[in-house]
Amino acid sequence: MKVLVTGGAGYIGSHLVETLLTRGDEVFVIDNLSTGKIANIQHQIGKPRFRFVNDTILNESLVDRLAAQVDLVYHLAAVVGVKYVVQDPLAAVYTNVRGTEVVLGAAFRHWKKAVLASSSEIYGKSDKVPFHEEDDRVLGPTSIPRWSYSMAKAIDELYAYAYHAKGLPVAIVRYFNSYGPRLDERGYSSVVANFIRQALAGEPITVHGDGSQTRCFTYMDDTVRGTLLAGEVKAGEGQAFNIGNNRETSILELAKLIKRLTRSDSKIILVPYESYYGEGFEDTRRRVPSIERARKVLGFKPKVDLSEGLRRTIAWWRKDHRR
Repeated sequence: MKVLVTGGAGYIGSHLVETLLTRGDEVFVIDNLSTGKIANIQHQIGKPRFRFVNDTILNESLVDRLAAQVDLVYHLAAVVGVKYVVQDPLAAVYTNVRGTEVVLGAAFRHWKKAVLASSSEIYGKSDKVPFHEEDDRVLGPTSIPRWSYSMAKAIDELYAYAYHAKGLPVAIVRYFNSYGPRLDERGYSSVVANFIRQALAGEPITVHGDGSQTRCFTYMDDTVRGTLLAGEVKAGEGQAFNIGNNRETSILELAKLIKRLTRSDSKIILVPYESYYGEGFEDTRRRVPSIERARKVLGFKPKVDLSEGLRRTIAWWRKDHRR
């Protein structure tokens, strides 16, 4: 197949690109490297089945030309990372909403199936766990920038559902705390990246709040597998899928596990959210996916447990940061 991956130089996108190329697809990538890294795809440049364009998804004519050349679109390009969003909510909302409008509009014009990457942030601060795809969303006030990413992703999903209502094959994947090699402290699973960096540097491992807030961490291989299935399984069209691991881990437990796996002497300290995110920040206490729909419709099941995934990630980090 010929496949377009927006955000293909990003943490998740670059792994998706690698998998697509390995199985024999021709891959086109558009990424403006605002959060993606050329290092993530450098080893692909020059290969006959790989094309990279350093530009923004807001370039409507370019996205239209790329969509016309492919069979399938994976739309991963977005401003990600809670701190990024809090610092510049206007740029995040505009890029995430307008960018999705451009990409899905091009897919619609050329009638190409699209997979939209969304987020567990969709569910906001709901305390009804596990989260099912059709559950109500619970958000804080619009005056708190924390919720702008969730709102933007919700609008993205509404676009996807609207295009599907017109007949376009579209599927949505909601990622839950993906982590693994190439993770970035600025974006997805920054808590894992921060803890590993601090532990290996011998710095204090900083846990926000009291550390009892929980997340479900999903190793990269599982994230990519779920994303690919959403693009391949016709029965998944017109639906959203939680792509995650349903093992719940507190942030304090995560810090202790990383400290043990790295054999670090770092102390674990509790710090207020305000010291990192600024005043008025709200966090969600628990974020646990139901993966029943993904299992039944897509055949998705996470395979890598947290300890094994962290070992692989720590090994990559040690190798990568020795360069």
